[in-house]
Parts: sequence; structure tokens; C-alpha cells
Amino acid sequence: MKKLYCLVLLSMLLWQAANACTTFFLEKNGQMVFGKNYDWITGTGMIHTNLRGLAKSSLPLEKGNALHWTSRYGSTTFNQYGKEFPNGGMNETGLVVELMWLTESEYPAKDKRPALSVLQWIQYQLDNCSTIDEVIATDKMLRITSTGTPQHYLVADSKGQVATIEFLEGKMVIHRGNELPYPVLANSTYQASLLTTNKTTGAFSTDRFSTACQMVQQYWKPVSKKPIIDYSFDILNKVAQPGFTKWSIVYDITNRKVYFKTASNIQVKSFALTDFDYACSSSALYYNVNKGDKGNISRSFATYSSQQNKLTLKTAFKESGNTIQINEQLQNLVAEFPTAIKCDNSL
Repeated sequence: MKKLYCLVLLSMLLWQAANACTTFFLEKNGQMVFGKNYDWITGTGMIHTNLRGLAKSSLPLEKGNALHWTSRYGSTTFNQYGKEFPNGGMNETGLVVELMWLTESEYPAKDKRPALSVLQWIQYQLDNCSTIDEVIATDKMLRITSTGTPQHYLVADSKGQVATIEFLEGKMVIHRGNELPYPVLANSTYQASLLTTNKTTGAFSTDRFSTACQMVQQYWKPVSKKPIIDYSFDILNKVAQPGFTKWSIVYDITNRKVYFKTASNIQVKSFALTDFDYACSSSALYYNVNKGDKGNISRSFATYSSQQNKLTLKTAFKESGNTIQINEQLQNLVAEFPTAIKCDNSL
């Protein structure tokens, strides 16, 4: 009986660590950055460029109205489960959207608004929005739905605005401005996290939240001289979960650059959004996030491949199958989804 209890406890601890992402926003001397640790079971993934001027529709997860739009902005995103369904990313305007697991998430009930999945919701925001206000306003015209992956989001824009966006009891809950004393988010609701600031609780999520808050506060002090990108990776290293932190990403919002490293390749790599042509007439590009390069990797991106997209998402779904179960039919639908997206010729 004692052995069974220990196994159950170990399984619970491993599950919490696997769902232990951490994000933060940091600003000093006019430079703004956004940091993210992606903690998960699998590190398989691609970086995709997403073009402006593309006519898109919502993935048909349920019966009801479909949402149609034309992408206004180009973006670069980190994807595991297929192009158009990112884990997070940044667009040309400097808007950053990143997700984290939140067990307490409860999405809106079905109504007249068309629905987007928790991942396509991110791509929609990057396609259409440049500010926090615009992101929040989309809740009036669309709703978010899930196939079993409860998430919440930290969002930041080039004006220095930051917000947490959660879906609790079927409604969008936002913390920003004075309601966001610390621009940090982990895997507890923001309200619950605030109660543990500057405390050690022994919980995976709130301890990481508290540690990140303390380090953000420390960097705000005039005595802190370390370059902001380096310090951001210091924060990510401090809240990393050994064996589960797969990607560590720092978005330089001010300069539209992205720095990242992975568990399988700890060399920091980078690229600038200005390195890519996001015009609809150009080719979409991709990069294997775990490729063994270093430094500026913008010239190592390859032309988007539907076959590679399908292989990557199938691998990611297989490797995370113990935590999320997506049937073969839906996997194939997601894999083929980008092939129907074309330039909007009416523009």
C-alpha cells in the first residue's frame, strides 16, 4: 500500500512538472522583453513564419458558425501541433502571445460566436492584433474552446502593456495595469499566485511565480547592470524544471528579435523578424527548433513543407499521448489544414 501511494505521488509530481511553464515581461531603459519556459513531455517542434494577407477560417471543431479572416500581420511562431496552431509567438508589431497550462480553465458555453481552439486562438491574435486592447476586444466576436487542454495566456505589446488572460467559469478574466503588479504567470490563476508572492509554498507553480517575481523586481533596481537578454535567461534557468523544460525563449519586443535554446541544444540561437519577408507572395518558412546551430539562424530556415509539418505534429502527438489524447481523424485534419489557406486575392 505504501509503495502504491509513493507511485501515485510520484506520478502526480511528474505530471505537475510536465505542465510547469513560466512566463514574464521585463522592461528597463526602454527595452522590453518577454520570457517563456515551455515545460512539457516532448520537445519536438518547429518555428514557422506566417504570412500576412492570407484568407483563413476556423478549424471546424464543432457545429456552428465558422470564423473567417485575412491575416493583417506576419508573425513567427513556435509550433508543436501543426502550422496555424502555435504554442506562442510574436508578430511584426511586437505583440507576443504565450500559453501555459491552467487546470482551472473553464471556457465559454456554446453561443452564437464562432469558436477557435486554444492554439488557433493564438494565431488569430497574432494575425489580427497589435495591442492588448485589440486582443481583449476579440472576445465579443469569438469564443475559445478546447479539446481537453486547459490554458491561460500572458500577452504583451510594443507599447509596454501586459495582461494575463484567463477563462474562468466561462468568462474571460483579465489582469492588467494596477491589477497586474507583477508581469509574471505560471500554472495557477493570477489571483491565487498573488497570494504567494515572495513566499515559498512547496508548490511547483506558485514557487516559480514567486521566484520570477523576485528576480523581475531585482532587475528593476538601478544597481542591476546585466544585459536584459542575459538576465532573462537567468530567470528562465532559475525556474526551469529539469527533464521537462524543453524550450527557453526570450522575445526582444523592442528590437523584434527572438532568442531561444532547447533541452537538446543548449546553444542560444536567434533571429530577427525583419530577416523574413511576410508578404503573401513570398514563401512560408520553417526551422526545426532542436537543430544543432548557434547564433543567427535566419538563413537556416527552409521553405515550408506540408509533409514535414505532418511528421512533426504526428510525432508530438505521439510523444505527449499519455497526457493529451487527440484522435487520428482530428490529427489528420490539423495536419492538412494549412493546405487550404491561400492569399486573399480581393486585397
